Amino acid sequence: MSPQQLLYFRNKLQQWRDDLITESQETLDHLRSEIRDVGDEAERASRESDNILELRTRDRYRKLLKKIDDAIKRIEDGSYGYCEETGEEIGLGRLEARPIATLTVDAQERREMLQRQFRDDR
Repeated sequence: MSPQQLLYFRNKLQQWRDDLITESQETLDHLRSEIRDVGDEAERASRESDNILELRTRDRYRKLLKKIDDAIKRIEDGSYGYCEETGEEIGLGRLEARPIATLTVDAQERREMLQRQFRDDR
């Protein structure tokens, strides 16, 4: 991968990371400022449900942030864009669609097939 391509993906990952952090902060600000005393039980239940959904989303974001940080580290150590199982280059199209990818499409499909087999064997 060329230095320009690496810079492109580094910037893309960093922007994605920044966006996730901003959204997480907005969620926290919203939860802190929310009025807790709602007279109607249905409204209270609806708010609680919305809050739980938001917190689950933020938890997924937290996990995604770890993957983004790992991808940035791979750019720094020179292993970004290479499959962790086969050592082959991960296609630019795949990285464009999923910049945190650590497997080629073929390796990912094999992994998913094995996971399905193990689930089906139970």
